[in-house]
Amino acid sequence: MSTASLRSRYLGDSVATASPQRILVMLYDRLALDLERAESALVAGDRAEAGTQLQHAQDIVIELRSSLKVDAWDGGPRLAALYAWLLTELVQANVKGDRNRVGSARKVVEPLRDAWRQAVASLASTPA
Repeated sequence: MSTASLRSRYLGDSVATASPQRILVMLYDRLALDLERAESALVAGDRAEAGTQLQHAQDIVIELRSSLKVDAWDGGPRLAALYAWLLTELVQANVKGDRNRVGSARKVVEPLRDAWRQAVASLASTPA
């Protein structure tokens, strides 16, 4: 089995066995990585690569929004509105090749990622 096949299988197994909370953190990790890569590609003048990364980031935001249970907690509607804003920013960043919009999205996504990561770690360390 090739290294790429082993890596793909490992990642597939990791996602398949992850808790919903861990999957949420994995999505945020990848979203932040996509934004970082898109920004770097725009700086380098590679609009095609930036577009690929931004499209993947949009897919993640759509998934986050579709899985959000807005009525489950009082912050749900605000998070849904934030996802809508992020999606608009990412689409506009892609259409216009605007790295400032990507940077604005990163400034929102990275602290959210860190907060979710902390919350999941806190839940994991809490006795059942």
